[in-house]
Amino acid sequence: MMQTYLFDDRQIVWQTVDFIGAQIYVLAADEALGIADVLIRFEANTPGKLHRHVCDFSTFVLQGELRFWRPDGAVKEVRPTASYVQVAANGEPHSEGAGDQTAIVLFSFRGTTGDMILYLDDAKNVVFRLAFADFKAALTQRLP
Repeated sequence: MMQTYLFDDRQIVWQTVDFIGAQIYVLAADEALGIADVLIRFEANTPGKLHRHVCDFSTFVLQGELRFWRPDGAVKEVRPTASYVQVAANGEPHSEGAGDQTAIVLFSFRGTTGDMILYLDDAKNVVFRLAFADFKAALTQRLP
């Protein structure tokens, strides 16, 4: 029988970002390199909002599984705990979320100090932008 372990996040003060339907904890925001390292916590069985990435990024799944859905709702991909994937910015619309347990994922957004993720409505119009400045502000807000 396989043992399941949970990532101990008791010392993390999560910030809820209502529009994206998830919680974040910014680890670092390096303006010189255009890198933002962010933990994102997705609640179980709750798909996120439709969006597209406009910068390169990587994911490392710390807990649960990260699921991806196409705009029509079909499952595109499932990344299990401990999977690491590097992705080039491709702008393909999708949504992300957790499987049957809360997922905690390290996202490393790279190569820009501008927009990083564009959130879309059903007609694929941009309705919300998540940019490097947003991650930097979230980090600054929690610093002593």
